Amino acid sequence: MSKTPTDNHTPMMRQYFGLKSQHPNQLLFYRMGDFYELFYDDAKRASQLLDITLTARGHSGGLPIPMAGIPFHAAENYIARLVRMGESVVVAEQVGDPATSKGPVERKIARIVTPGTISDEAFLEEKRENLLLSLAHQSRKGLDVFGFSYLDMASGRFCVFEVDGHEALTSELQRLSPMEILISEDFPARDMLNLEKGISELGPWHFDYESSYRQLIQQFNTKDLSGFGCEGLTAAIASAGALLQYAKDTQRSALPHIQSITVEHKDDSVLIDGATRRNLEIDINLTGGTTNTLVSVLDECATPMGSRLLKRWLHTPIRDLQEIQSRHQVVAECQAERFYESFLAPLKQVGDLERILSRVALRSARPRDLLRLQFALEAVPDINALLDSAKAGRLSELNQRIIAQPEITQTLATALVENPPSVVRDGGIFAKGYDEELDELLSLSTNATDFLAEMERSEKERTGISSLKVGFNRVHGYYIEISRLHSDQAPVEYIRRQTLKNAERFITPELKVFEDKALSAKSKSLAREKELYEELLDKLNLILRDLQTTSQALAQLDVLNNFAERADALSFACPELHNRGGIQITGGRHPVVEAVISEPFIPNDLDLNDQRSLLMITGPNMGGKSTYMRQIALITLLAHTGCFVPAETASISVVDRIFTRMGSSDDLAGGRSTFMVEMTETANILNNASENSLVLMDEVGRGTSTFDGLSLAWAAVDYLAKQVKCYVLFATHYFELTTLAEQLETAENVHLTATEYEDEIVFLHKVHSGPASQSYGLQVAQLAGVPKNVIGHAKQKLKELERVTGIEVSESKPKIEATENQHNTSSAHYPPHQADLFLQAEQNELKNALEELDLDNMTPLEAINALYALKSQL
Repeated sequence: MSKTPTDNHTPMMRQYFGLKSQHPNQLLFYRMGDFYELFYDDAKRASQLLDITLTARGHSGGLPIPMAGIPFHAAENYIARLVRMGESVVVAEQVGDPATSKGPVERKIARIVTPGTISDEAFLEEKRENLLLSLAHQSRKGLDVFGFSYLDMASGRFCVFEVDGHEALTSELQRLSPMEILISEDFPARDMLNLEKGISELGPWHFDYESSYRQLIQQFNTKDLSGFGCEGLTAAIASAGALLQYAKDTQRSALPHIQSITVEHKDDSVLIDGATRRNLEIDINLTGGTTNTLVSVLDECATPMGSRLLKRWLHTPIRDLQEIQSRHQVVAECQAERFYESFLAPLKQVGDLERILSRVALRSARPRDLLRLQFALEAVPDINALLDSAKAGRLSELNQRIIAQPEITQTLATALVENPPSVVRDGGIFAKGYDEELDELLSLSTNATDFLAEMERSEKERTGISSLKVGFNRVHGYYIEISRLHSDQAPVEYIRRQTLKNAERFITPELKVFEDKALSAKSKSLAREKELYEELLDKLNLILRDLQTTSQALAQLDVLNNFAERADALSFACPELHNRGGIQITGGRHPVVEAVISEPFIPNDLDLNDQRSLLMITGPNMGGKSTYMRQIALITLLAHTGCFVPAETASISVVDRIFTRMGSSDDLAGGRSTFMVEMTETANILNNASENSLVLMDEVGRGTSTFDGLSLAWAAVDYLAKQVKCYVLFATHYFELTTLAEQLETAENVHLTATEYEDEIVFLHKVHSGPASQSYGLQVAQLAGVPKNVIGHAKQKLKELERVTGIEVSESKPKIEATENQHNTSSAHYPPHQADLFLQAEQNELKNALEELDLDNMTPLEAINALYALKSQL
């Protein structure tokens, strides 16, 4: 803040500084009449962020006051823009009466809007969760333990869990993608949060375990937290208490819609690290957009809350075999009975019930929210009727949780007008006949028009003044207006009220009596409407838990119904899941690539089992290796969410983790080269994969020298096959690695096919057994548009290398087979003179070792030991 309050400031600015001191890091919207004003540094920031005019009006403390203002009626749009930028806004409203105030009108903080605590429809993205995340850190036995808690204010979903280490911290942050993060001022890993804005630092005492524990049991009205399963999660509880208090402070109210806390266990879900999420493009593509992602293909949900739940399921696939099979049964029945057609209309009518209920709980629901709630509740009996005929046990369970509320539905239908106003203060919410007192008050306002018309007619007739008019404005109230030309003919009982340029305005005792009654009726009717509105919210909050249960069940029904529709539309098949037995896929397809290409997608098979758990994949660039690997990962992920999969058949073992290491990118901000990023991701896989993991690795070791990279790739494959024994797809251009298939019992070579036609390459995108025999590097470069003279020069250089090395690199190699008949898995697919770099390296090492032996000065024993050493090298 540029200035601090002193005795030199005006009383109004001292009031401003008093409010600003409570919220030094947030933009303060200070109500002044019909505008919200921002001052000093806030004004400068807001003018840049919102592109509004920065002025300097008046003086305080002897200096001009920087100011920027926005109309109060347009404030919601400006606040929404600021929140999307990661800013927080504090709104100070006038609570005093300007007419009776001595000095500045009293102002108080009316609300605080932060990126993670918003619930208003205007600020939220319809299909995205808006999460507030809190992080606490503890050290246990030399390990960094991070306690997570997160809240979706718009639904009341409140979850906690703990993770060990910085890698897990980063992975969970990418999974949750919070809008705002709460941390202690002494949080040790702030640089890993990767956010410039949206981070709120709190004093360390906010994360005190004991006070946080008390905060939680008070919220849930329980003796302890054992019933929620989080009793021992001290770091998570510390973070949750800080989050809950922050949420209450920002909402300026209790949070009745937060009625429980859920513990997430890592053993319940298939773990996916940050690199894998990026590579699989679940809801964000590699360029940061949302097109051509898995969600863009799958999301045809009827409700926004269904779309949000779909994303959550895709980011957190489950490992509970019974739950997965239960979902598959629902999808199968909805598909077979075409329930997805019957459910579409009533589910669309339900809308975003989840977020409406949160606003009801926070008492910020608007009249149109209640109308949408009425429509949603009116759709429930139709959904119940459709579910009554369902056979799947899960559908029957959902039917029991979708609870019809005939009484409150009828109340809402009787209470609300067909087109209620957007805000309560405008009035006109309730239908005629709902409340007798309100009807009487409104009749006075309604009859005012008739009264004024009749009075104007009778006064014209009585006075003979043809220009006489009876009117009303908000400043001066009711009046009789006579033109200046005829004003001297005004009767003596007319009392002058206002003089205009061309007219005089008068009031009469009769009109004054009517004015008092009419204006009083207007204010009283608004007060009565507000009272009735609060009563409606009270009634809804009494059944809030049942309404939330209904909304959660409807969201699940929407997602499962959507899975059925997608299965029909995209020809997905029901996968068979089991606890151990490999991954067998017939006719597998990449769901996103298939959706965006114009030509038919070429399907491929996969057979991984305990005897054949590692596939070494070779083939040309652009041949489809990466697509093939990603489609296997996506099919596995979809199967674990309860969705059908893009394949003819699929039998999939339940996996604990999915890893992908694909593509090349650097991390300039983090100071990591492309190769360092590659090795970090590789290390994460080697350290964390288990025998139940699915690992996909592409081009490991290509970021360094040939020998280093080849050695690292060789060792990584060997480790995964012999030590971890997980399911592995390993794509490489190191043809030397294909000899591993002969050395490892569980490894096998496959390759993507291509052929040449008139000096051009044609990719067949089909997987065959055996290693590839050619990489087609020059042909791919030609396709990419490399100039012809460069390609020609490269061909000359290739021939020179062949002459120098004695290795015929291209001409004598057999072409890649273009038919299904050649499936030889032996090394016959190798080019006859393929350089074996490992063999050359070993020969050089043996040669050097032999040359270093001093045979003339060795004892017989030393010679024998040297011989044994050489033999061991072999």
